[in-house]
Amino acid sequence: MQINPPSQRPPIIEQLRAESRGLPFRPAKKTRPEPTPPNPDDIRRMFTIENGNRWLELARREPEAKQLLGELWHQGELCMLFADTNIGKSILAVQIGESIARGQSIAPFTCQAPPARVLYIDFELSQTQFGLRYSKGEEDHQFSGNFFRAQYNFIPDPAPNVNENDLLIAAIEYKVNQAKATVLIIDNITCLRGGTENSAVALALMKSLKALKTEHNLSILVLAHTPKRRNATQPISADDLHGSKLLINFADSAFAIGKSTADTDLCYLKQIKQRNTRQRYGHDNVALCRIQKPGTFLHFQFEGNSAERLHLLTRTAADRRQLAHEIAVLAAKGFSQRDISNQLGIGLATVNRLLRYSDPLLTNDVITNDQEQYPDEKAAEPCDSLPGEGREGYSKLEIKYEERPNTEHPTPQVIQPPAITNDVMPNDPKVTPGVIPKPYWGMKTSAIDMALTPELLEHILQTTTRENSIRGNER
Repeated sequence: MQINPPSQRPPIIEQLRAESRGLPFRPAKKTRPEPTPPNPDDIRRMFTIENGNRWLELARREPEAKQLLGELWHQGELCMLFADTNIGKSILAVQIGESIARGQSIAPFTCQAPPARVLYIDFELSQTQFGLRYSKGEEDHQFSGNFFRAQYNFIPDPAPNVNENDLLIAAIEYKVNQAKATVLIIDNITCLRGGTENSAVALALMKSLKALKTEHNLSILVLAHTPKRRNATQPISADDLHGSKLLINFADSAFAIGKSTADTDLCYLKQIKQRNTRQRYGHDNVALCRIQKPGTFLHFQFEGNSAERLHLLTRTAADRRQLAHEIAVLAAKGFSQRDISNQLGIGLATVNRLLRYSDPLLTNDVITNDQEQYPDEKAAEPCDSLPGEGREGYSKLEIKYEERPNTEHPTPQVIQPPAITNDVMPNDPKVTPGVIPKPYWGMKTSAIDMALTPELLEHILQTTTRENSIRGNER
């Protein structure tokens, strides 16, 4: 008699058998089902094969893909728009949707398509927040009749055996049919993803959107984020799209919004990927824009073009900002400026200057602001230390510095030099005989020069004269 393996017996039979033998019941592990062989019809339909000339002929029969947002987005494309949080992705997306619904261009971006029905899926804003953006007092903006907005209604307890992404895609498809839309804008992909860092999830999501686009002949714009700690010194690239690289690989086109470091209110649009056109808005020609609301409609106003490098945080500025922050932290902990100078390995004047840069309310009684003390900024740059620290620096007229002895944190103090009236060595062609030159602005004065007293100078003069006369007699 053939005995069925334990995995094929009903669990109740296995439980009775175990109880009759006095053994604990351990359910048999379920074996993986055998994979279903591919359907022959699916195999035949998966690829279409023609020779190259036939493909060119078929391509000429296709209607030309018209521009929806200049070179950034065309009809029939799955486009990605990504930027950092709170830069204005949703504002630009609504503005784009309204322009397509009316068939009007957003200068300088051309909209060649006729007015179309647009469905905007909003996962971000509530009804009140959306109303505040597009109203002013009692006056509301009058949207086009072709512009439809769908607000997400949170479902607390979906069926446990239903994939949430599949549920959302099915719901979006239902609303596309209901609105008879040909343009779909999704704000944003983080509500669809379920973790787009995972390649398998990202691939499944992009395949669903591609299938939705193909089946309903849609033009789709999907909003996404950049990483929270994006390097502001580097140009925006495809690597800045948050999530798996498959997201942008499967997209037909992509562009991004960047924040200018030169002007806090200024942004720029940069073209990241394109297939139906040339790259017009690249790193050397980004489109500058600002968010404005002169009336009831919050929108971007474009102001021309510029190179992206002019709006990036330069490494010099980034290093200076980081150094100023470190100095401010040490100063808040009670470190003196000299201790900060020694700890960070920078000059004392640099510490003072950057300390004022980080906190303009901080003052110092000994070292004044560079611009006030040094009228010539270029001459003041080498003053990274004070005379008496073992390095040469620039001194000002009739001012010397010395350290206060017997203090825990010695700081430089100003002292007045004694009057200088002695004669000088007659072999110096640059000075008038009988007059010792006083220090002047821009003159290098070392610690040894500042230690020469009139009596010591006179002694050196007499000794030099005596030695010269003895050498003359010997000759």
